[in-house]
Amino acid sequence: MRVVDLCLASEGTEVILATSSDEKYPPENMIDGNSTTFWTTTGMFPQEFIICFHKHVKIERLFLQCYFVRGIRIEKSNAKEPVDFERWVERDLVLTEGQMQMEEFMFRDGYATHLRFIIKSAFDHFVSVHKVNIEGISVSSLT
Repeated sequence: MRVVDLCLASEGTEVILATSSDEKYPPENMIDGNSTTFWTTTGMFPQEFIICFHKHVKIERLFLQCYFVRGIRIEKSNAKEPVDFERWVERDLVLTEGQMQMEEFMFRDGYATHLRFIIKSAFDHFVSVHKVNIEGISVSSLT
């Protein structure tokens, strides 16, 4: 099986929830494949978003491009609906002054149908998430 970027709108992936929204910077920007577009949060934390794959996938690598994210937790669910999330990984990111944060996560137990990203804290009042890139394979459909 071929490893592909599972986290693209063109692959059928959707952002089904985001705790803040600005019509100029919608959550869908995180999965459009373009790192110059982005989703931005309002000034309160935690903030979160949920990505739905509409299929069961095996995630091998996750790459996050963002600004000002301090603490993040990623949870996964294997349910057909976005429920029963379990904590998967939690990390404190390093502030890269004037540069985009580029954080990589590698997995062996990466089976999921939904991912919930919880931005627990930030280095500023607002954060932006430019791109979520997820390399892996489709395991099965949810039908």
